[in-house]
Amino acid sequence: LLLRWRRRRGLWRKVAEAQQRQERSLVQMETATQRFREQNPSVNVVSILSLPLPELAEKLRDGSLPLDHVFYSYVGKALQITTETNCITEYLQESESQLRKAKLTGKHGLLYGVPVSIKDSVDCQGHDSTMGFIKNLNKPAAEDSVVVQVLRRQGAIPFVKTNVPQSLISYDCKNLIFGQTCNPLLYTRTPGGSSGGEGALIGGGGSILGIGTDVGGSLRFPAAFCGICALKPTGNRLSKRGILAGVVGQKAVSAAVGPMAKDVESLALCMRALLCEDMFSLDSTVPPLPFNEEVYSSTQPLRIGYYETDFFTMPSPAMRRAVREMKQLLEEAGHTLVPFELTNVDHVVFNFCVRGMFADGGTSFVNTFIGELEKGGVAMFFWLAKSPHWLRTLLSWIVKPFVPRFSRITGSMRANTVDEVWNLHHEIEDFSHQFIAQWKKLNLDVMLCPMLGPALGIGYPRKLSVAVSYTMLYNVLDFPAGVVPVTMVTDEDEEELKDYKGYYRDWWDRTLAKAFGGSVGMPVAVQCVALPWQEELCLRFMKEVETL
Repeated sequence: LLLRWRRRRGLWRKVAEAQQRQERSLVQMETATQRFREQNPSVNVVSILSLPLPELAEKLRDGSLPLDHVFYSYVGKALQITTETNCITEYLQESESQLRKAKLTGKHGLLYGVPVSIKDSVDCQGHDSTMGFIKNLNKPAAEDSVVVQVLRRQGAIPFVKTNVPQSLISYDCKNLIFGQTCNPLLYTRTPGGSSGGEGALIGGGGSILGIGTDVGGSLRFPAAFCGICALKPTGNRLSKRGILAGVVGQKAVSAAVGPMAKDVESLALCMRALLCEDMFSLDSTVPPLPFNEEVYSSTQPLRIGYYETDFFTMPSPAMRRAVREMKQLLEEAGHTLVPFELTNVDHVVFNFCVRGMFADGGTSFVNTFIGELEKGGVAMFFWLAKSPHWLRTLLSWIVKPFVPRFSRITGSMRANTVDEVWNLHHEIEDFSHQFIAQWKKLNLDVMLCPMLGPALGIGYPRKLSVAVSYTMLYNVLDFPAGVVPVTMVTDEDEEELKDYKGYYRDWWDRTLAKAFGGSVGMPVAVQCVALPWQEELCLRFMKEVETL
């Protein structure tokens, strides 16, 4: 007991030191901003912050806007937003040195002088990538991740790292070290996760471009909840070298790294900058596919598949309305909309997602928590993974008549043999080929899909792990998927929500109905999906949706 007490005391000390570093970071940001404002009192910060990224980048490249004016405008705004939402974990003070160096060299990449925010789990040399784990404190990265290296070579200036949920396996944004991040649009709501710090910072206007990751919706949830745009590319379109994962080694559910921004054109500019020779030479496992300008700028009418529900998670009235309204607008603009029938999403969630990610019975997942003080928002998965197989089997059998979905999750979290894992991967391949065959039979270009929303209340995501069905499907399929906000919750949506029952009418459905409530004025998004390696077509479709 004494040894345990001493060890816990040591861990709390590390947490306190990390929180002090976070506080010092904010003081450094405040000092830098104050100094700049005193030296440049006439700078119009509001007009700089209002510029869209493509226009801002052009002004930085042609010299009509000084680099330091832009940089310190965003440092000041980021400080304000993190004071309100607690989204920044660390200020990258070397960004000021990079700024001075950029002014001297005059090398103008596509993102020359653009301040960029970086998710905690993306390595930046000399800084921790904690994933919300105490054990990862005081272990600074030896080098930048490939994505950060390419951003720097394109002239971008990474200036802050942002908060994540512990382990990244959550769509909330809270950990014991840095605490809870709030939604900038409504502080009682979650910003989403796991790229929640990015969502809050960009949604609040404190960053113009951010880099996040996605293994089940971790880019798309924060974008949808905070009213911004994000693109989850095909898993290997951008390098994942130097980026930490929640469950290392699993191949059933594809992870991806991607951009987040206020608008689609900014995402396209970021992809243009990243898909360059530097990316392909720094990581030769990334296919050398430069950004296809012709596809992105095409104006040909599209043939678009769509569905309003996956018949697993009942959409909120606002989600359903968002798809219907977009369908009508797209048809009026000359595009062809074709109904797409989704089947067996329950099998995808339980057999591919849960069983695939925890194919070792959850051993790897449990091991990441060894020596930690708490289990964050994944207590249910942690408890199931720690329970003996006989107990899980018994529990699955007992609860099946009352909570069938929980029964299936419990049954899916078992240790598989190598043969079973290989068969599972083969089954996922077959599912992907069948999905593509259905897509091609309908002669589709892209797909319009619902996106979970509006933002749930803080604390609800840990109770509603099943609600990831709309996003996780496209990680299993490894299709590029983007999010675009298209509407806001209305009083009529709130009224309709009173009749929300769900498809299973279980505790999860009742909880989700409560989580959706009280959201008038909050943004609601749609998902735009394309076939693998067709990010440019996905962005082109997103641009069309955004414009309409």
